[in-house]
Amino acid sequence: MNKILFSFLCVLNLLWSVDATIDLVKTIQKTPSIQVTYLDNKNANYAKNIYKVLLGDLKVSGHFLVREGEKSKANPDYTEFVQNKTDLFVNIEVLREESGIRAIVRLYDINMQNLVLNKAYTLDDEKLYPFVAHKIAIDVNEYIKAPSIDWMKRYIVLSANVDSGKNDILISDYTLTYRKTIINDGLNIFPKWANTEQTEIYYTKIIKNYPVIIKYNVYTGVSTEILKSKGMAIVSSVSKDGKKLLMTLSPNGDPDIYLYDVESGEKIQMTKYRGIDVSGNFIDNDTAMIFVSDRLGYPNVFTKKLEENAPIEQVVFHGKNNSSVTSHNNYVVYTSRETNNEFGPNVFNLYLISTQNDFIRRLTTNGINQLPKFSDDGDSVMFIKNSWNQSALGVIRLNYNKTYLFPLNKIQIQSFDW
Repeated sequence: MNKILFSFLCVLNLLWSVDATIDLVKTIQKTPSIQVTYLDNKNANYAKNIYKVLLGDLKVSGHFLVREGEKSKANPDYTEFVQNKTDLFVNIEVLREESGIRAIVRLYDINMQNLVLNKAYTLDDEKLYPFVAHKIAIDVNEYIKAPSIDWMKRYIVLSANVDSGKNDILISDYTLTYRKTIINDGLNIFPKWANTEQTEIYYTKIIKNYPVIIKYNVYTGVSTEILKSKGMAIVSSVSKDGKKLLMTLSPNGDPDIYLYDVESGEKIQMTKYRGIDVSGNFIDNDTAMIFVSDRLGYPNVFTKKLEENAPIEQVVFHGKNNSSVTSHNNYVVYTSRETNNEFGPNVFNLYLISTQNDFIRRLTTNGINQLPKFSDDGDSVMFIKNSWNQSALGVIRLNYNKTYLFPLNKIQIQSFDW
């Protein structure tokens, strides 16, 4: 086993302990150090863009001690790197071709004194360069056999308030470095990916004061109207196979949660409460849902099996104003309002709990933190952090107790999905 693999296998293994607390288990010597550089040629400025995003990706991963190198020759000086205790060396070279650009990445294992990755990444749209950086980070991360960071290559879909009564829908990378507006014709809110391939979305469009749920193909631009409802019509969750939806509808005034069959168009009312039931999310392999309700006299979090007459159970027992919830296996992250300020912004913090015991952990400490969403692997939580004139996408790396913010200048994010 080479030194890098051994070193990482010994590195700060962060495990879920028996009491559901995320513990740092120090079994090791050090995190692998990596120096990132780009080739100094006529395309160096373009390579520098990829370099900057890659630096951030490696830091966000939590799996590397990252050293900036900027411009460099393609081949490393092994003697110098050994003296500097550098374990890995990455060099990025960019070539322009008729079909677009080609980024060539070379990864050297200094301890083995060997080229261990020599890979080309091609793009026909130069604006997508952040995704090249994300893919490079994933490949380097795989070399040291670290926990997956595949979530970095996923697209984000978000609704952004760009003017009074106008919300555009954009797709972006997780850092918001790449952004593309795909819908910009009015008030468009609550986008949700319709499938794991990220080819289609659901969103709500306000048409003549009626909310209409629309399915939209981001590649072909084809739109299909699904349904409309008085008051409220939102897709809050999509099943893993894309065949079932959880919707919040209010045909009779009170918002309730409905289970919708995509193929047949049949919908079953899951909650029947004269109050507010919203934000249903599939859990337990799509056999149950977690949702927010004010049935206790204040917003709180509950679960229910996806059977029409199944009982409803309370999940959260901390706080008196809890909303916007996400779950992964036995863990739940929710938003809790912690102040009651009538003349200024309130504080909304995120909390992580276990459904198996009394474990609770506060993930944020100040500001307006809303709409948490777990990554597929459960190791990260993305959320929106709002300020008076702009929003940021936040990423919490749970196993490393680190939070990273990526602001969207002078624009408020209404909602997002990844």
